[in-house]
Amino acid sequence: MTVRIVTDSTSDLPSAVVKALRITVVPLHIYFGDDAFLDGVSIGHDAFYGRMTAHNSVLPRTAAPSAGEFTDVYTHLAPEADAIVSIHLSPKLSATHSAARMAAEALASEHRIVVIDSGTASLALGLLVRHAARMAAGGAGVDEIVSAVELLAPRTHFFGVLGTLEYLHKGGRIGGASALLGSMLHIKPIIGLRDGIAYPIERVRGRQQAVERLIQRVASFGKLMHLAVGHTTDEQGMETLAGKLAGVFPCEHMLKARCGATLGTYLGPGAFGVALVEAPM
Repeated sequence: MTVRIVTDSTSDLPSAVVKALRITVVPLHIYFGDDAFLDGVSIGHDAFYGRMTAHNSVLPRTAAPSAGEFTDVYTHLAPEADAIVSIHLSPKLSATHSAARMAAEALASEHRIVVIDSGTASLALGLLVRHAARMAAGGAGVDEIVSAVELLAPRTHFFGVLGTLEYLHKGGRIGGASALLGSMLHIKPIIGLRDGIAYPIERVRGRQQAVERLIQRVASFGKLMHLAVGHTTDEQGMETLAGKLAGVFPCEHMLKARCGATLGTYLGPGAFGVALVEAPM
């Protein structure tokens, strides 16, 4: 059985991984005022962050792909697949999952399409998508892939260190009081995702302490199945974190990536973080 894997651009997977595993990525929409872009297609990382941080720049907005866009993708893939598994960011963060589900339901009489809510986003979603795509490449059937992703989704976690909470606050993803506290001099807010909602974990002073706290948090999960590190505009922070995580997880199996425009809209510049999948008991 041939199973094709679909996700959205919030998975933040490197293009080399997407190409090698034949993953189809449906881009979210990015708006700077009246200027519209497709995440990772018509606006790349450097152009997005450059525009976001430019003097007097308007705050970017994001929008989910339409059900019609998913219908086009599924229809295109269907002739070469016995089934499609479509894995997306939490519906609490975006209407993307709902749009994918609507398209799948409309095509249900013609194609087998299973839409999965990952419950998360960014590289945590990316790790689940990569796992599913590796299984598909190895010849696993649709039921086996769906069962594996649903088993691992609750064991998948994301933690990030932000340069500021300003963008989460302006994007309506976190309260004003937290944004005010997070803006204090040299304070680095550490956030996580729980049930698809961003929440503050703690505030530490400086990058070094933030890195150490992330390492402690990762180590507390015990044996890991997958691990990824990523950043928005702080590659040095990501690399420092990756190097220190080598004692917890093999570097050669660690995924490294840069967060794209959709997550970057809320994480803001200067962010880096880690995603992991706990090994099943």
